[in-house]
Amino acid sequence: MSERGDDGSGAEVPENPPGSPSDDARTDDGTRPDDHAPVDGDAPVDGDAPRRPRGRRRARAALVASAVLVLALIVTLVVPPARDGLVNLWCEATDGVCPVEELPPITEDEETDPRVRMEPEEAALWGNYVALGDSYSSGDGAGDYDPATAEPGGCWRSEHAYSRLVEQEFDFAGALGFYACSSHRATHMLEQLGTPESQIERVTEHTSLVTLGIGGNDLGFIPVLRTCIVRMPLLDNGACQAQEGEIGRRLDAFEEDLAEVLGQIRDRAPDARVLVLGYPRLFPEEPQGMYYTLTVSDQEWLNGIGRDLNERIRDVVYEVDGDVYGERQAGSVEYVNTYSALNGYEVSADEAWLNGIVLGQFGEGLRVDRASFHPTAQGQMSIADRVRRQVEQGPERVLYVSRETLASADDDRLAAELGGPLAPVIGPPAPGTEADGE
Repeated sequence: MSERGDDGSGAEVPENPPGSPSDDARTDDGTRPDDHAPVDGDAPVDGDAPRRPRGRRRARAALVASAVLVLALIVTLVVPPARDGLVNLWCEATDGVCPVEELPPITEDEETDPRVRMEPEEAALWGNYVALGDSYSSGDGAGDYDPATAEPGGCWRSEHAYSRLVEQEFDFAGALGFYACSSHRATHMLEQLGTPESQIERVTEHTSLVTLGIGGNDLGFIPVLRTCIVRMPLLDNGACQAQEGEIGRRLDAFEEDLAEVLGQIRDRAPDARVLVLGYPRLFPEEPQGMYYTLTVSDQEWLNGIGRDLNERIRDVVYEVDGDVYGERQAGSVEYVNTYSALNGYEVSADEAWLNGIVLGQFGEGLRVDRASFHPTAQGQMSIADRVRRQVEQGPERVLYVSRETLASADDDRLAAELGGPLAPVIGPPAPGTEADGE
């Protein structure tokens, strides 16, 4: 029915249309028009229009009242606490025509929705936090590394990595599992499934928050930079942008790998908020001059490559999360935009929040080290601020967590799951190990 009129035209209909008697309308003798209506069996008075007998009016009124009561019953059934009183009212109105058994729910999930709606922050904090990704997520370049990871071929996990800062910012019910590793790719994450080295296997059922930063190595960004920088710009000024075709092919393959990585994470932690980070811009939006051997156009082109990578990541994330929400699943997959996180502090700034090019020994020329163009501790802090805001604000939709998962997320369960089922066991040597000299 239209809100403005029951004819659907949108025109406002007066409460008492012209030509219809008002409740307060009276004849010249002070009586209402119905007071002159003939009783059943009487002939109409001359000049009066024939009127519907009062018995029919009563039947119609009873029918309307019944319809209203039925409508009220249906509407109120949606609110379980009001059911008992309304059912009793229905029984009295129908002289004892009552349902023998409990009334069925109006919809299949009316009685017990298996999900609990939660605010963004609480939906991220009820369990463990697992941090995955590559060198931008491990904190390579930020210093203060875990000694066990600070070696050639190691993961280079820093105390200044954004995941460490996020852990300190919020009160998680569980703890942080920090497994991001320098040089890792999405392909590595998939190839290592089922092994103790796998990052994805660290994600478990009671993980409430996952952060993931991956894609830079899949694109081959450091080799791309090396090609652009370690050259004679006057003799080979097209070498940098000539890589664009190969980069596009790598990005196409990466999109499929990222979607599979997210699927694997969702399989293991279907109630988690999964935050996928993009990458910050390396050079100023409008470069003012050369940076080592990189021309202004080279820097702008490299910025564009980073922007394209971020757009691919964002599109995959939106597609996966669209499926999650469209199928009424719990959890979420969200994109964290960090492209401008280093704005004003790019690699060429006086106080840059990015490491510049690492110089080799005298006579070796320029050497692009693994930590080159990676955020410093201050840069990691700026990225952490973007993650923090995403945790607090959430996606532009409601968030749900499974009732069953929440009910079982006690301290013992969270502690037992941290590290994943395939994590190496660290403890006293097995019986007989020392005697065997192993």
